[in-house]
Amino acid sequence: MRPTCASPAPHPPRRPRLRPRLPLIAAVTAAATALPLLATAPQAAASASPAASASPTAAGAPSGAGPGSAVLQGAFASAAARYHVPLSVLLGVAYLESRWDTHDGHPSVTGGYGPLHLTDAATALDGRAAPTPEAVESGEPRALPASLAPDAMPAVLETATRAAALTGLSTRQLRTDPAANVAGGAALLAAAQRALGRPLTADPADWFGAVARYSGADDIASATDFAADVFETIRTGRSRTTDSGQHVTLPADPSVRPDAAQARTLGLRTADTRHTECPPTVACEWVPAPYTHYGPEPSDYGNHDLADRPADSPVDYIVIHDTEGDWAVTLKTVRDPKYLGWHYTVRAADGHVAQHMATKDVGWHAGNWYVNSTSLGVEHEGFLADPDSWYTEAMYRASARLVRYLAARYHVLLDRQHVLGHDNVPAMTPATVAAMHTDPGPYWDWAHYFELLGAPFTAAPGRDGGLVTIDPPYSGNRPAYTGCVTRGAPCAAHGSDAVRLYTAPSERAALVTDPGLHPDAATTTGVNDTGARASTGQRFAVAGRRGDWTAIWYLGQKAWFHDPASAPTALNARGPVVTPRPGLAAIPVYGRAYPEASAYPKGAPVQPLTPLPYSLPAGQAYAVGGRVRGEFFYSRTFDRAGQRWVMGSQAYYEIQFGHRVAFVEADDVVAGPSDARR
Repeated sequence: MRPTCASPAPHPPRRPRLRPRLPLIAAVTAAATALPLLATAPQAAASASPAASASPTAAGAPSGAGPGSAVLQGAFASAAARYHVPLSVLLGVAYLESRWDTHDGHPSVTGGYGPLHLTDAATALDGRAAPTPEAVESGEPRALPASLAPDAMPAVLETATRAAALTGLSTRQLRTDPAANVAGGAALLAAAQRALGRPLTADPADWFGAVARYSGADDIASATDFAADVFETIRTGRSRTTDSGQHVTLPADPSVRPDAAQARTLGLRTADTRHTECPPTVACEWVPAPYTHYGPEPSDYGNHDLADRPADSPVDYIVIHDTEGDWAVTLKTVRDPKYLGWHYTVRAADGHVAQHMATKDVGWHAGNWYVNSTSLGVEHEGFLADPDSWYTEAMYRASARLVRYLAARYHVLLDRQHVLGHDNVPAMTPATVAAMHTDPGPYWDWAHYFELLGAPFTAAPGRDGGLVTIDPPYSGNRPAYTGCVTRGAPCAAHGSDAVRLYTAPSERAALVTDPGLHPDAATTTGVNDTGARASTGQRFAVAGRRGDWTAIWYLGQKAWFHDPASAPTALNARGPVVTPRPGLAAIPVYGRAYPEASAYPKGAPVQPLTPLPYSLPAGQAYAVGGRVRGEFFYSRTFDRAGQRWVMGSQAYYEIQFGHRVAFVEADDVVAGPSDARR
């Protein structure tokens, strides 16, 4: 039998984290012959002898940058001069790789280190492969997969080794010393320019081909898009304070007009784009998920349902996932008709996008059949429980462009009640609450993502609009989590999008409870425990204030988070809210908005509207995401003749109820402006 994803039985969620994960690095699937990346040109090596390059500090770019210093800016200037790379090109490449962050010397999902994202995948893997749940509990070591043994590592995953040969610096220096890392990136850019037979000119416009090659992409569109982004960054300029407190500036140079045709000389493959639905600014490839009848039963098919949205039904949501596996494993999985299917996957190394099914079709991805039928699913190569394997800037940017395009096409609102994390999707029944997924997790940077979407979170005018938008400073917000590697053990300290919620205005107070997730136990600080967590962009009604603390209504209770005026973690907001209709002590809360029984035609079984194990008490208010009509997609066999879209007249409000969204019947509530309650 196929996975029970089509109605009447609900879509079963994949097992909750921790799932086995394989951080095998995104570009593993690229053939070695397609990756002649940054070959060590003899003249480049000669221009940067080990003696001359062994110490960036000696070159005027000391390591160990401190907060507020200009050390990193100086390192860029020094490296650009030493390797004859235009400073704007070096800064632009680094911004697209990391936004100039160092990530405390930890590797990205693709094994890249430092501002220039120099890859050393063998070291990043640290001699260990994917943990099983049993290994996570026992702490047993794992063996490196044979496919990624050091002698089999693709060149794109070893750019630090080539940078070491060019500079005379050790790979350890290149990984851990920001100034060395910048020097290594400059040396690689110079080598790429020479390998293309081009001079090391001072004109940034002459460097498009070298920048495209630096991306590591194996297809021409991805390489071109990366370089185009770099030069757009050069034209518009950037200035920011990095995660290590360094202020770095790239002055705008609107006059730069590079020759994009240089990328055509790289010899990269052309991806199959015949059926893709992507904006022109995103490198997209068609990697189809199978719609296949694989067994004797009519329901033995996978791994999605054919449909005709929005003619059948509106698309209301875009769900952001992470893959918990590398690019190669993920593409293998989505092509398995006995597994699950989603619409897009975004590669970490370069932002390359694979589309797996038409957006009009219904993917099996969210763990909630109602959300499946009204959403698009976008997976991102990454691991929620590995904070030091950071999500790359290339992936954030490509994903944001894709989602902005899809949102405009399907009229999806760009807010956190419509652009959902998988961890914001509600369970359908009490029995499925604990099994719901928690990706992309507390280390996904929602504030930065929405800036890239062109919908940044901003404060409403005035002092008290009745709502707050959660918005802690990502880099400096580091709540303690446990269970990333070993159950109960502390996770590495890392920037986070989430604030923790307490029963009283004190960090010594107990965490708020989640009766669905923990009916007989307390909420924990586990990285997968969403029971007392509010994330950036989510809106909640204010329930009180006391000193440096703000209370919100959350899962039917008052929940406090630290929100000092000197360093606020939330923004004033206003908007529609719902409260129980007068005379009702409490109302039920649902994980799906299904139609009334009378709406179901013959042949479509009536679906029970089962409340979740929560209630919304009188006197409490919750932010509204929208008003929807009940609907249900009935599709359980490979023969589409029996499909039915059941549309009811019963109306619901989608609300931000806890960390996840939920639904309440419109007849049970009164809707109104949040500031009218003050």
